[in-house]
Amino acid sequence: MKNIILSVVLLAASAAFASQNNVKANEEFLVKFTQEGMKVKAQLMNSFSDAGSSIEQLPLEQWILVKAQSKEQANAINSLKSQKNIIAHVQPNYNLYAANRFQNKAAAKALNKLGQFQPQQGFPGMDAPKPDNPEIPGTNSESGSGADPEFSKQWGMVDNNVKDGWSKAKGDGVIVAVIDTGVDYEHEDLLPNLWRNSKEIAGNNVDDDNNGYVDDIVGWDFVSNDNKPYDFKTDLITMLTSGGNPGHGTHCAGNVAARGNNGKGIGGVAPNAKIMILRFLSEKGSGTTADAVKAVKYAVDNGAKVLSNSWGTSGEDPNDAAGNQALRDIVQYSMDKGTLFVAAAGNGDQQGKGYDNDTNSAPAYPASYTHENIISVAALDANNALGTFSNWGAKSVDIGAPGVKVFSTISGGGYSDTVADLSFLGMGVVTWDGTSMATPHVAGAAALYWSKNPAATWKDVKNALMTSVTSVSAVQGKVTSNGKMNVQALMNK
Repeated sequence: MKNIILSVVLLAASAAFASQNNVKANEEFLVKFTQEGMKVKAQLMNSFSDAGSSIEQLPLEQWILVKAQSKEQANAINSLKSQKNIIAHVQPNYNLYAANRFQNKAAAKALNKLGQFQPQQGFPGMDAPKPDNPEIPGTNSESGSGADPEFSKQWGMVDNNVKDGWSKAKGDGVIVAVIDTGVDYEHEDLLPNLWRNSKEIAGNNVDDDNNGYVDDIVGWDFVSNDNKPYDFKTDLITMLTSGGNPGHGTHCAGNVAARGNNGKGIGGVAPNAKIMILRFLSEKGSGTTADAVKAVKYAVDNGAKVLSNSWGTSGEDPNDAAGNQALRDIVQYSMDKGTLFVAAAGNGDQQGKGYDNDTNSAPAYPASYTHENIISVAALDANNALGTFSNWGAKSVDIGAPGVKVFSTISGGGYSDTVADLSFLGMGVVTWDGTSMATPHVAGAAALYWSKNPAATWKDVKNALMTSVTSVSAVQGKVTSNGKMNVQALMNK
């Protein structure tokens, strides 16, 4: 029976692949095999390859990525979903986005009228982009001592009285994967806390630890497929007109674990935790499900206990009940392996207005998945108000955290709570706002608690976070815990 089914599948695929007309930009599909289908996976993959499709095995054994080269190929791949005995699921390689996309069409129109600024010239209030992929600096175990001079600007840290928490633990020994746009690994306040792969020898062009990645010293770049996951930001004009990355991952990393009490800049919530850098979002602020799967798998397999995920998508295909099954499967893998998956609750609709993930037809994912190891984070301002852009959900969103006008590390070695000052255009100031900013606060708090309680499970850590909140009226009935993160109370549990 197995051979008959396979013959039918291959025959249909071959017939569809025979026509190579109307070739267009690659259409990408993620295909999951059933257990029965695993027996013939290699043969089916060969048939795809022989027909001209690009095939890649994903790190989840049952999943492959198929890039069709024509409409006919795409139709043939999509038709495989009818082969229920062999194929468990076929889906698009869905796009995913940073939970902040700084785009302002009104500002872009004003810029076009000015006609005097070019992207490569930089822009008032924002440095020009730095070249991608600088060399990874050597280990910097300590870079000074003394109070962090910019700490008072971190209203979220002050509000949480993190320094009291630091008297109990500082995050030592806990690896936090910042799964994002990369990190400025040259930054003075992040360099001392970078995770270093002790099983890999830098610069020898050998995969010393046999994990599939050569010279992965501080993490991996799944966009460029290299070992330099640098946070490459776009120029402001491009960012405003078509979206892009202002240094998103670097800002998130500072909230998690900027080095504390080193006489420089700021301190993260867990000032001695280790930052594993995983870049799957490009300088446009977008990435693919396949690369997200690779990044999460890498993080879990290489020792990260906390995954900081300031990204997602609003809604899935309403005609596909399984939706983004590949993303669900990798979250399940992270849970099975004992990690905590911290996720941004989402930044509202196209107009930037937050909504209820429980009832909206396009809830933010992966934050709204039902996996128990997810802790979904809404954004609050310094006055305990829910950010106007922040999603919420009494069932699907767990906790509030600082996410409006957040001061942190930025690409290029600096610190700021401002993305760009457009006041000279009459457009005001664009600040670092988003559930993106709230998420790493909670990820850092999880690392802080885990370092104090190394035998804890992810269930213990999540429970501690949820039961140590400060009640806030703005999120009463809008998040599961009815409150905001409280690091002082967390560390006193």
